[in-house]
Amino acid sequence: MLYTPSHFAVDERELAAQLIRANPLATLVSAGAAEPVVSHVPLLLVDEAGTWRLLGHVARANPHWEVLRAQPSALAVFHGGDAYISPALYSTRKAVPTWNYAVVHVQGSVSLNHDSATKERVLKALIDQHDPRYRSQWDELDETYREGMKAGIVAFTITVERVDAKFKLSQNRPPDDFARALEAMESGSDKGRMLAHWMRRVRNRKA
Repeated sequence: MLYTPSHFAVDERELAAQLIRANPLATLVSAGAAEPVVSHVPLLLVDEAGTWRLLGHVARANPHWEVLRAQPSALAVFHGGDAYISPALYSTRKAVPTWNYAVVHVQGSVSLNHDSATKERVLKALIDQHDPRYRSQWDELDETYREGMKAGIVAFTITVERVDAKFKLSQNRPPDDFARALEAMESGSDKGRMLAHWMRRVRNRKA
């Protein structure tokens, strides 16, 4: 469960979907027998008439898939940037430091796919999303090589059952404080500029 005060909660699935698609490398978490099991994998969001699915794969050598076989549910966390917020940005001196961030937590049931045809569909979907120029190269590779590569992975589908989006972006501050925080993010690090994008989206959403 993600702690989300009401002023940081986002119930617009389209905004959550945009963050997922812009930041596809997910932290995948499962409940193992002795301790949580974590992998970092790119996931592809598929929206079919409002039903969300996440497609991905892990290396067969990664024991995470065996955990998913025993406990077919998982949490995927997508990170949309983060940055330190100095109290010096605020108009009042009675303020403390904080950290802003945007995240989407997705929970669902998992089905594993071991057959070559399904793995091919998952791989091609990921290639088409992230490197379409490579698609023809993949298709032209020797079939024995391709099958060998596919034998080294386990594909999976997460059927999404719950989405929690938290955009902690100074929107609880007065407008002038928010504007100064946004300016600081826009002139800051790469992660800060990423966060500024979501701050502008939140500002426009509230306008």
